[in-house]
Amino acid sequence: MAPSKILIADDDILVREAVVKILEMFGHEVVAVDSGEAALEVVSDEFDVIILDINMPGLDGFETFSKIKERNLEIPVLFFTGAGSMEYAVRAINLGAYDFITKPIEDLDLFDVKIRRAIEKRMYVLKDRAYRQNLEIEIQAKTKELAEKNRLLEQYAHELENITVNTMLTLQTALEEKDPYTAGHTTRVTAYAQQIGAAMHLPTEELTVLRRACQLHDIGKLVIDVSCIQKPGPLTEEEWEQVKKHPEVGENIIKPLRFLRREGNIVRHHHERMDGKGYPDGLTGDELDILTKIVTVADSYDAMTSKRSYKVNMRPEEAMAELRRCSGTQFDPEVVEAFISVLEKKRG
Repeated sequence: MAPSKILIADDDILVREAVVKILEMFGHEVVAVDSGEAALEVVSDEFDVIILDINMPGLDGFETFSKIKERNLEIPVLFFTGAGSMEYAVRAINLGAYDFITKPIEDLDLFDVKIRRAIEKRMYVLKDRAYRQNLEIEIQAKTKELAEKNRLLEQYAHELENITVNTMLTLQTALEEKDPYTAGHTTRVTAYAQQIGAAMHLPTEELTVLRRACQLHDIGKLVIDVSCIQKPGPLTEEEWEQVKKHPEVGENIIKPLRFLRREGNIVRHHHERMDGKGYPDGLTGDELDILTKIVTVADSYDAMTSKRSYKVNMRPEEAMAELRRCSGTQFDPEVVEAFISVLEKKRG
């Protein structure tokens, strides 16, 4: 074990040399200086104990001690004080000194004990400092590790969400492709809705929800018989009631997927109207969020401009006129105007 390193500052050369010999006799490494200024020049974290004379020219012991404390070295400091200067000893302790030593040194054993206790204090400080540093390093490592695990989990969850949505979209697309009249409907509705959302300056998070809701808005048709919509002519009341079930069924399909909770709500309500005459819940405009209103406009526009077995499709300008005619009753006026502005720009 390396010897302890002790710094002593005393302007009295005889006292200084005597203390150095005693400390070296006890096996310590000693650096001796003759002033407080000199002590401040050499002091470093390498020292285990500092001994300061109180009465020194220039910086006295107390002033030197204060400047050492400012460096946060946490080195125990013992003050030299004359036998008749106990008030100095009390002041030193109050300032935070570890102990004091009376001079001349008469009891070498007591002197040795005080030095060794100060060294033990320093060893405790160093161990505690090392422990805190290691703990901080360990915490940083664990935090980094946890952050990486969270990143991987988020990445996995995101990939799983995309796989789930894409699987459902594939099934819905396969259903649409069976009917030449509905092929591409979901893709077009999604594109229209995204254009409206961008025109309305929706944030990226909202556009993501909007895109997913559009991709899944007719998912309910997977499990109900909607073959009746392929027949020419109007639907019977029973056939219409069957078709009207698809928003609720769609929401029920999505409901177990908690990350699609909001999308499920949009799927359920994409056939609601501003005036409350829609289905399945008869909600009014104030009860519908902006994304639902966007999907409703995009879905209706595509239905109006797409060829169906039971009707002739409208031209774009006719469909835009119909959107405006139904603005405020079936459709949200703000959404309608945003969409028409997009369509008009595209037309030139």
